[in-house]
Amino acid sequence: MPQDFFRHPAWRGYLLALLAWGVAFALRLGLAQWFPPGFPYLTFFPAVVLVAYYAGLRPAILTATLSGLAAWWFWIGPPGFDIGVATLVALGFYIFVAAVDIFFIVGMDGASRRLSHEVERNAALAESRDILLREVQHRVSNNIQVVSALLSLEARASNDPGARKALADASARTALVAQIQRSLADAERQATAFESLARSIVDDALQAAARDDVAVSISSGAVVLSAEEATPVVLIMLECVNNALEHAFPDRPGEITIELSDDGAVRTLVIADDGVGVSGTATAEPGSLGLRIITALTRQLGGQWSLQPADPGASARLSWPSPPASRQT
Repeated sequence: MPQDFFRHPAWRGYLLALLAWGVAFALRLGLAQWFPPGFPYLTFFPAVVLVAYYAGLRPAILTATLSGLAAWWFWIGPPGFDIGVATLVALGFYIFVAAVDIFFIVGMDGASRRLSHEVERNAALAESRDILLREVQHRVSNNIQVVSALLSLEARASNDPGARKALADASARTALVAQIQRSLADAERQATAFESLARSIVDDALQAAARDDVAVSISSGAVVLSAEEATPVVLIMLECVNNALEHAFPDRPGEITIELSDDGAVRTLVIADDGVGVSGTATAEPGSLGLRIITALTRQLGGQWSLQPADPGASARLSWPSPPASRQT
């Protein structure tokens, strides 16, 4: 039975008060011969507590008043409303205990209700915030997509091959940012699974490069990327994949392996290929636009990036601190 049943309408609470007092009085009267002297209120206190919890302050006061009067008349001192010192002391004790019971029960119930309302209010605010944030993400994604389309139009209209390529690359990168933003908007709690997002991005890159002879394997376990991580991490991954497609397999099939791991303190992304490899270790300040982009995004993450020769091929490694939520889990 819901707790508010005896509060609305109010007459139910007063009816409960009368019934509780009646049952307590009947029990006290029926057990009178079994009770030793000095326990006139034994069955009345539970009635007061019950009514205070289910019906609230005023019905509880009614129950306490009727119980006190009944105990005063029948079981405190001589029959009737005796006003002796012992009787007044017993009544004072009863009033004190009943008032404390009612005060704490009604007070805690009120605090519990206020807390419940606050929790509901916060939940509604959180839901509204999430809806608004998703809407903002969608609008940002749409605006970025418009910018990408404008860059693509400028690229097609340009007569300079260098400018056309630069604009086309900028359009592709901007479209990728829009795609990541859309994925974040659709993901719960503004976090997205790396593996599904990476697979979609890599498939688009392979299709754009017309490289159906390159196999790409992706593994990340259950790692998800926060909104702050997703854009720089995926952009770095794509730059590494495009670099491998352009330089590692000039005239033969190949394989690219992408692995993301998280040890609780550091997240590590490794993009390895079995191509022609690189000479030395690429740790110096890069000269190409792609490598400059990687360096800038790595700094944004507060991490480190390196490109090293492997056997066979090459291996690019990105490491950055895990977000706080990942460290707690």
